[in-house]
Amino acid sequence: MKLSIGIIFCSLVLGVSSQRWLTFLKEAGQGSPDMWKAYSDMKEANYKNSDKYFHAWGNYDAVQRGPGGVWAAEVIKPSSSCSLFASVLSEDSLAGHATNKWGHTGKDPNHFRPAGLPEKY
Repeated sequence: MKLSIGIIFCSLVLGVSSQRWLTFLKEAGQGSPDMWKAYSDMKEANYKNSDKYFHAWGNYDAVQRGPGGVWAAEVIKPSSSCSLFASVLSEDSLAGHATNKWGHTGKDPNHFRPAGLPEKY
């Protein structure tokens, strides 16, 4: 109930047309599986030092969808970003944020590709 009221309120306040709102939801719905695919491929590959590549790749794919994909990429945080809540800012968590930002800006995720990672990924 609160979610639907929030959506209606935002639509009225921001003057978002229903067509743009539906497009946003579609993009977000497409961006979420992009993030999930990168995560599941990372787990499947189980390759040393490949997490930055997969995080950048998931963010890159989601952001290509449009504003809804950007939103999905920002909401769905990879495990390295969530480590902020578990500890003080560490080098790994800062690197995770940099990797996510790299993908958000549309830069090539292959920058983080580790040598020897199978071509499947």
